[in-house]
Amino acid sequence: MSKPVCYSTKAFATPSATSPLSAAVIERRVPTATDVQIQILYCGVCHSDLHFARNEWHFTQYPAVPGHEIVGRVTAVGSGVKKFKVGDTVGVGCLVDSCRTCPECRSGLEQFCGGMVMTYGSMDKHLNRPTLGGYAQSIVVTEDFVLRMPANLDLAAAAPLLCAGITTYSPLRKWQVGPGHKVGIVGLGGLGHMGVKFARAFGARVVLFTTSPGKTADAQRLGAHEVVVSKDAAAMAAHAGSFDFILDTVSANHDVNAYLNLLKRDGHLVLVGAPEQPVAVAPFSLIFARRSFSGSLIGGLPETQEMLDFCGRHGITADIERIRMDQINTAYERMLKSDVKYRFVIDMATLA
Repeated sequence: MSKPVCYSTKAFATPSATSPLSAAVIERRVPTATDVQIQILYCGVCHSDLHFARNEWHFTQYPAVPGHEIVGRVTAVGSGVKKFKVGDTVGVGCLVDSCRTCPECRSGLEQFCGGMVMTYGSMDKHLNRPTLGGYAQSIVVTEDFVLRMPANLDLAAAAPLLCAGITTYSPLRKWQVGPGHKVGIVGLGGLGHMGVKFARAFGARVVLFTTSPGKTADAQRLGAHEVVVSKDAAAMAAHAGSFDFILDTVSANHDVNAYLNLLKRDGHLVLVGAPEQPVAVAPFSLIFARRSFSGSLIGGLPETQEMLDFCGRHGITADIERIRMDQINTAYERMLKSDVKYRFVIDMATLA
């Protein structure tokens, strides 16, 4: 099989787990018949980017280019592309391909496909090397994994919807959160602040759980009806057995049983954060009220487009801080200190 024709584009990459990201030139494939070429305008900064760049998940191959919250403009399309044209404003999230034939793919749940191709760190079947992400001037993606962005949203603030947005939207929709439900959101970071916005937009009563009393005013501004400081045992006890659904967005190690005990009979606790250590669950926290504890991973392509359209109708975007590309290493250090409200977004014009 002959090597595809490629072109060069500027990017920010890291050559090792201990090196900072710096300017680089990478290769992308020239669009095939079903490909869309995108000029990247903005790229959100996810904590996963940091884990990947520093090989904390132990699968990174170098040089590595993170970035999977991509918003841009179509600059070229393949001869067989039907969904997009040059000039369209589009998005690319965590996935750029899948097998297309398994039960998960046929159900529109490509995130669970055993052959899913992630935007970075997966094997690029076209170039036979790891995929390279959105910290770059352009990207080429098969049209079925390109999403249409609502015209009325601020594009920079919409970029985090491609990961933080769908990660929180999907479980809230799966468990049919809506009017009459009491919903808890654990943590007010990049994921948590989107969970608050979506739960409120779905008509639920929203309670934000945080370890930081100083986040109360901001949580209420974002849509929380009530804020509970989780270190306050009395405040936690006052909510025992009262929640229909709790979305746990925290990646630090913490006691999930404290939240399981807040659920009603048949209530659901869904984890979207990824704590480093295995989570200990007390069986009686589940058994005595027929509660459930589960996890959720982003969303498939149909649901991600549904989420973007919902955000367009309701004017929902992330709260962001725009940064220049050359500020990414400082942004990573600030992210480790939770020093961002609530998502960094890179202005890719600064890469030029």
